[in-house]
Amino acid sequence: MNHAEYCNATEDEIELFAQLLCEANVEAAVPSCPEWKVSNLAAHLGEVHRWAEYMVKHVSPRYVSSKEMGLTLEDSSAQWIRSGGSQLLATLRSADPDAPMWSWGADQHVRFWPRRQLHETLVHRIDLELSSGREPRADATIAADAIDELFANLQQAKSFSKKLQATTGHDEVLTFRSLDTSHEWSVELTETGFAFGEFAHSTASVVGSSLDLLLVLYRRRSMINSSVVVSGDRPLVEFWL
Repeated sequence: MNHAEYCNATEDEIELFAQLLCEANVEAAVPSCPEWKVSNLAAHLGEVHRWAEYMVKHVSPRYVSSKEMGLTLEDSSAQWIRSGGSQLLATLRSADPDAPMWSWGADQHVRFWPRRQLHETLVHRIDLELSSGREPRADATIAADAIDELFANLQQAKSFSKKLQATTGHDEVLTFRSLDTSHEWSVELTETGFAFGEFAHSTASVVGSSLDLLLVLYRRRSMINSSVVVSGDRPLVEFWL
């Protein structure tokens, strides 16, 4: 997907979230985010959209906290989600995707942000669906890209994740394969960390639709309640998750 396509897909996801929020009970629990109600979920997503918009608007060369930028949480309504989303999309679409700027991920350019905001919104839209008992849905290609983006940024996330810093092994290889796209991801765990690539063997594999894999990898659905099929060393898969 290119910059414009990521922006268009993000716009679709923002509107889906807003529509679901109109029908939701804001006091309902969000089972995939145990400490949150729907109102907390919406407030978080609205804040993230506004924070990302500020970062891209200023082509920021460094991290700027929401407190430093003076962001205030007005409410958690669908109107607030749409308002922040519109500002975000306008800024993303007018920005040069190749302009260098800070990001917490691997790609230190503006183009990091529409992809990140697409999948941020996608996963939280799934949270909103789960909170109301709906079956999550997603385009297979976009779900596969969300997995790709997750894995692309995991090394950088070590800087703020003690769990990732402790993710080591003894040359085991874990493979994830999507049944409805041509995507396959393999990660090797070594004594010094982990790395993605192509490897000659596989210690364990997880196979399923892109959406099922996404739900399991983002811990939105347990393997037991998912349609994914695990082969080989299941405890290795559980350790990775």
